[in-house]
Amino acid sequence: MKTPVTDMFGIEFPILAFSHCRDVVAAVSRAGGLGVLGAVGHSDEALEVDLNWIEDEVGDRPYGIDLIVPARYAGDGEGGLKMVDIVAMIPDEHREFLDELLDRYDVPADEAVDQQPLGGLTGGSADAPFSANRASRQIDIALAHRPALMANALGPPPAEMINRCHEASVPVAALAGARTHAERHVNAGVDLIVAQGYEAGGHTGEIASMVLIPEIVDAVAPVPVLGAGGIGRGRQMAAAMALGAAGVWCGSVWLTTEEAETHPVVKDKMLSAGSGDTLRSRSLTGKPARMLRSAWTDEWDRDDTPDPLGMPLQPILTDGSQARINRAAHRAGSGAEQLATYFVGQIVGSMSRSRPAGQVVMEMVEEFIDSCESLAVQLDV
Repeated sequence: MKTPVTDMFGIEFPILAFSHCRDVVAAVSRAGGLGVLGAVGHSDEALEVDLNWIEDEVGDRPYGIDLIVPARYAGDGEGGLKMVDIVAMIPDEHREFLDELLDRYDVPADEAVDQQPLGGLTGGSADAPFSANRASRQIDIALAHRPALMANALGPPPAEMINRCHEASVPVAALAGARTHAERHVNAGVDLIVAQGYEAGGHTGEIASMVLIPEIVDAVAPVPVLGAGGIGRGRQMAAAMALGAAGVWCGSVWLTTEEAETHPVVKDKMLSAGSGDTLRSRSLTGKPARMLRSAWTDEWDRDDTPDPLGMPLQPILTDGSQARINRAAHRAGSGAEQLATYFVGQIVGSMSRSRPAGQVVMEMVEEFIDSCESLAVQLDV
């Protein structure tokens, strides 16, 4: 295949795979796509380890890194708030609600988790998540390696990130859920736009991919655009490229692959879920993010419970509770099993069997070719 994206990265297929799992990243890059490591949950040490491992696994093949680098942040005059400052801002009402929730669902206490201070599981740094200090260190680590792409997961990449990446000859990508977001990214100097529709897992906007992709393609041409949201099969890839995308950015479809580190209970839920079994909720991150519906999302959606806090307060509040739930969710029929959830898009309805990530790539390409050939036949009038 030949598109502006395959040319940009020297890859065989214009399939970019976002994953927090290094095994998926390496497998997709080896299969001819471009694996992109989602590093928001990585400590500095873990990021260093995983990037070294990926480079050993992929050899000369390219890979990318996805960070959260804030354009604006609390306390920016001092480099961002510290974790202790953020923790102090969390209301007692929210802490009490979570304590009661875990008790009601009989989620057992866990010494390894409970001994951690609030927010202590979010990467092991004294700096608050998404702070300038932490982001700058992660950019340092990333650029000390050889990524073919740097992406900013949330919001416009700041000038410092773009300038440093361009000085290292590394293109920068940014996600956009609306035309105005994409235009802002391009004006800032971004090289690649990910048009992420409402169907996508994780943080997403309110415009569906069918409408969003061509709107952004027209707005930012000639900057290449990747289609994202509801894309996990070759037919959906063909549709995105028919709408003007130069490739696709997929995240959810890798969560049930054999390499994925998805919690086994959550993976089983995904394999049996339908496309209507997801919803957008602020219950994990403080921003609307699409995930599996579970007892956790239902409880946060009740009228008599506190509203989720904003980012980064909500993830710091819920991090320890999520760790307790995940460590106990293996018990069939338990409250922890009912509460367990994770980010995933509406494509989950097509994720009915676990396969190697490389096989997913090849099946997408084969179905893409079949779809294009079918259309060509219909044009033979």
